Amino acid sequence: MLIDLHCHILPGVDDGALDLLSCLDMANTAVGAGINHLFATPHHMNGQYVNKKEEIIFQVAEVNRHLQQEKIPLTIYPGQEVRIHQHLMISLEMEEVLTLNNREKFLLIELPSGYVPIYTHEVVYELLMKGITPIIVHPERNRELIEDPQLLYQLVQQGALTQLTSGSVIGLFGKKIKSFSEKIIEHHQAHFIATDAHNVGSRGFTLQEAYETITKTYGIDRTLYFKENAQTVLDGQSISIKQPMPIRKKLLGIF
Repeated sequence: MLIDLHCHILPGVDDGALDLLSCLDMANTAVGAGINHLFATPHHMNGQYVNKKEEIIFQVAEVNRHLQQEKIPLTIYPGQEVRIHQHLMISLEMEEVLTLNNREKFLLIELPSGYVPIYTHEVVYELLMKGITPIIVHPERNRELIEDPQLLYQLVQQGALTQLTSGSVIGLFGKKIKSFSEKIIEHHQAHFIATDAHNVGSRGFTLQEAYETITKTYGIDRTLYFKENAQTVLDGQSISIKQPMPIRKKLLGIF
């Protein structure tokens, strides 16, 4: 059984599934790729899409109803990929922000692709004080983190968790991002692997392939660690965290 914590499967709400047909196609593909449990995490407040908590919960219930009708053995849970912003805590209080499965324990946080906002540590601190653990999604694709890995180490030291994209692990985003993903894993700064699937083609369900790559490179224990962490989130429990180590950059900024 595979659990996918990050996926854009809800129809017509962001740059993921275009419509219900595309959604069901993604669901069938996910099941074919070994995924039985999946979190629908549409973009929110990223400058292009707004998907508030109540709307997502309603849409997930509707999709689950269609999955049952079509006898597709997949269960979808509500979530959200919220772009970090200074007023995130106010959005949370206004019931606009949705934690994974609405359990008030874990929240997927997206950084801008090119930099780490100066208020990131402050938002992480405020979330942790509320008992919500932020999971920073695809840090391996953030340009500033690639250039200065110490920033990611500091965030993990502070208590943030991270989720690598399965496509990054297997090299779909290029050698540089694959290399950085490997460093994040090697230095115990990665806690989850998820697909971030948007469709059945270029951004699909490559979770099993990523786990196979991780097993081949680091051994089965590392894969089991990621799988168990995903199960723990699904169960609403606290995950076990390995002590992170800083990533040292070699001369000329090459890993």
